[in-house]
Amino acid sequence: MNTHGFELIFERKVPEINSLARLWKHKKSGAELLSLQNSDENKVFGVTFRTPPKDSTGVPHILEHSVLCGSKKYPVKEPFVELLKGSLQTFLNAFTYPDKTCYPVASTNLADFYNLVDVYLDAVFYPRISEDIFKQEGWHLEVDEKTKDLSYKGVVYNEMKGVFSSPDSLLSRQAQQALFPDTPYGVESGGDPENIPDLTYKQFKEFHESYYHPSNARFYFWGDDNEDKRLELLDNLLKEFNIQSVDSHIPLQKHFKTPRLIESSYAVEPDNADNNKAFVSMNWLLANTSNLELNFALRMLEHILLGLPASPLRKALLESGLGEDVIDDGLETELRQLCFSVGLKGIDPNKASEVELLIMDTLAELAEEGINTQAIEAAFNTIEFSLREKNTGRFPVGLAVMLQSLTNWLYDQDPLAPLEYEQHLNKIKQKLNSDPRYFEGLIKEYFLENNHYATVLLLPDTEYLKRVQEKEEKRLKKIAEKLKSQDLEKVAKDAEHLKILQETPDNEADLAKIPRLSVADLPLKNKEIVIQSQNDSNIELYFHPQPSSGIVYLNIAFKLNGVKAEQIPLLTILGRALTEMGTKKRSFLDFNLDIASKTGGINAGASFFTNLNNKAQQPYFIVSGKATLTHVKELYALIEELLTEPNFDDAELLGRMLLEEKAKEEHSLIPSGHIAVLNRVKAGLSTQGWLEDQASGLSYLFKLRQMTNNNPTSLVNSLKELLQTILKTPGMAINITAEAEQKDKLTTITREFIANLPKTKQNLTLDNWTSEQLPTQEALLVPAQVNYVAKGFDLFKLGYKYHGSMQVILKHLRTSWLWEKVRVQGGAYGAFCTFDRANGVFAQASYRDPNVPNTINVFDASAEYLASLKLSQDDLAKSIIGAIGELDTYLLPDAKGYSSFIRTLTGDNNSLRQQMRDEILSTTSKDFNALGEIMKSVKTSHTVALGGEEVKKLATAQNWIQTKVL
Repeated sequence: MNTHGFELIFERKVPEINSLARLWKHKKSGAELLSLQNSDENKVFGVTFRTPPKDSTGVPHILEHSVLCGSKKYPVKEPFVELLKGSLQTFLNAFTYPDKTCYPVASTNLADFYNLVDVYLDAVFYPRISEDIFKQEGWHLEVDEKTKDLSYKGVVYNEMKGVFSSPDSLLSRQAQQALFPDTPYGVESGGDPENIPDLTYKQFKEFHESYYHPSNARFYFWGDDNEDKRLELLDNLLKEFNIQSVDSHIPLQKHFKTPRLIESSYAVEPDNADNNKAFVSMNWLLANTSNLELNFALRMLEHILLGLPASPLRKALLESGLGEDVIDDGLETELRQLCFSVGLKGIDPNKASEVELLIMDTLAELAEEGINTQAIEAAFNTIEFSLREKNTGRFPVGLAVMLQSLTNWLYDQDPLAPLEYEQHLNKIKQKLNSDPRYFEGLIKEYFLENNHYATVLLLPDTEYLKRVQEKEEKRLKKIAEKLKSQDLEKVAKDAEHLKILQETPDNEADLAKIPRLSVADLPLKNKEIVIQSQNDSNIELYFHPQPSSGIVYLNIAFKLNGVKAEQIPLLTILGRALTEMGTKKRSFLDFNLDIASKTGGINAGASFFTNLNNKAQQPYFIVSGKATLTHVKELYALIEELLTEPNFDDAELLGRMLLEEKAKEEHSLIPSGHIAVLNRVKAGLSTQGWLEDQASGLSYLFKLRQMTNNNPTSLVNSLKELLQTILKTPGMAINITAEAEQKDKLTTITREFIANLPKTKQNLTLDNWTSEQLPTQEALLVPAQVNYVAKGFDLFKLGYKYHGSMQVILKHLRTSWLWEKVRVQGGAYGAFCTFDRANGVFAQASYRDPNVPNTINVFDASAEYLASLKLSQDDLAKSIIGAIGELDTYLLPDAKGYSSFIRTLTGDNNSLRQQMRDEILSTTSKDFNALGEIMKSVKTSHTVALGGEEVKKLATAQNWIQTKVL
């Protein structure tokens, strides 16, 4: 079959994803298209290029940023940002992988979807990619006016400085490069900050010319749109290209005959008590990713070894006492060859060989003595449940399918084979039936008898940052010495020229070329989520009928009214202890295996809310689980057992859990610094923020450090007391999300569950939690090459009354003012702002930021910017459309049920949400000005910065409170 210049290669139904699949080839250009038709309204498009890097200059990454900075049809500074401003997109981004670059978009609105596709196609094939764009997104030199010192600037340059500040990132990069030294995976596709300035504009342009051709592209469509329209749209572009040979082959890595040891280092502060802690990982190259039966079998083996708290390899590592937390990267499936990584964080550097020996001995013992048969059953159930559920969270299902197909398609294999999992699972079952020691055989072949592995030891280094800084300064000094005074003037003029370009507004006529919807195209009414409720024995029971593919989602919310302030930091530990430590009936191992064998998982933890109507605190301890209908009774039974017969008596296990938690919190600080500073600002401004800080923020980390230094035996009784307080607090609410016809059956099972719970006490009042006074200016010091900063204040205290226009203003600030001033001109990787309509906290934050003082000035200037803003009708319309897109964000069935449940508990009813929508749609520029005037009257604000030397200098100069966090 031939149509619109395409020839059909094959067609087949893929029941696993409920889709009709067709693979097409465009005859003139050589492009391939995978077209998947189904009933999903969340339509997805993607174009992917094979982009193997030859060095670590980061050219694929810089190009990924740059092609979205203007194109032939849309010659504005950043069409990508214009789409962010005024689209109903459910996904809009781009990714650089070690061997490919992907450009995906998604939307539920058909016209909007094709607008996104059109802009992205022009961006990748006809980008402007001028030298100024290269300098902005990649790197350029700047001269300090006073000292005449040179420095490197650039968005990707600074982003990768942030990446290279994280020991976890350094470790995984060292491991990949050690396993694949003879392939493109042996260099850093994102760019090593040390090598990025080696990239020339000429090389940058040549990379685009070499790889961004339809003959090297994989096009992808998913959803309920018309296939003929897809083909026609692509043909209009592709008919301008002739087929050509593109050498983008990804070679296979030949296997080593002997293992390798790699030693590297990461930054720690000299006076940090933990500055003697190292990381060690063992990393194996396994088999080709396209061996799909083996691929799926190794996923199961990964679960057997590491997937549960009681999994044998995880358990052995934690119980050894050699380290604080497991490195459980496990199986990597997105490269041409599979690899596997495991290790320990927080070890004595002299005991790395003991960790290596422990891993090999544990694997040898499993291969020799055999794997628990229930562990195999649990792995099967977990992998199968995940494949059938297709729960990708806020990530579009179609995009997850695209990335899965590329694990074969990118290497010239069948794109559908990775999606057709039933045949692979059946073959594995058949192999297990004929050979019960199938998985033991895999351990032997791919781990014990496989010499292609690398042990990576990452050592703490108190001189690391100093050495990196000195190396950069030395390089810049050499450049400066070679430059004559007129050359230095040229560097300064070039930087000034770039700044002028960045500050110059786009031509209105060019902006008008970007296709978008109008406000008149937007639906006037919210999409309401159907909810059915009833009160049963003073317990609120909610049911959300949703097409859930036969899966039942359960949320049980207990009020925390009786919990004292000093108990708040124990809530996260309690959640883990309940689901991981076993019960009076079943051991730690058996309980973990039962959960994995019979359900899709159970988790528990605290969530904090503020009621929208009376502004009262509404904290909950929520236990959630999911299972197929055939196993739903077992789900309820397991939850009942963990609540009524928990076993917290193993103090040693509790102690290990505390160490794991501490390590996780510490290692997330630098990669997620923007979250840390934002949450710390909120902690100083609202009771809800303070509670969240106590339960999962910086205060929680400080408390964990105290607890890990104490005997965990005292924690046993504390957890028992806390659980009893929670169970006896009245006001429990239960939420079920499932197929409509299952309501009666599930209601009956739920009533039986309720009857078996302890009786509640009446008249418990909410503990009078008084949040402690936190510093209004706080510096959190960590050994990092980049920084993060947040600043916020309480708008309600200034007399502000929430109005839906706030959502429009936030959208505008994020995509205009903050984007331009902090990212484009300031060189930070990102900046954003938030407002909590329940407690009035307005906050702005930056991400991987090289210039914190400048960013704080931008945050302070936001008020005047809004107060004096003369917004055009076109810009206003974009922000309204974008705000409606966020309000109508696409949710999967379980997320719809849970969101509706929380909204109901906190008073966020349909009437209030419709009022918000009405106010969004009727927003005017006067609303921007009015908010700006209110913000100008701010007297008290909270500022928190996290980072290294620059943050320390700022804090010292301005007398901030300084806290060494790492």
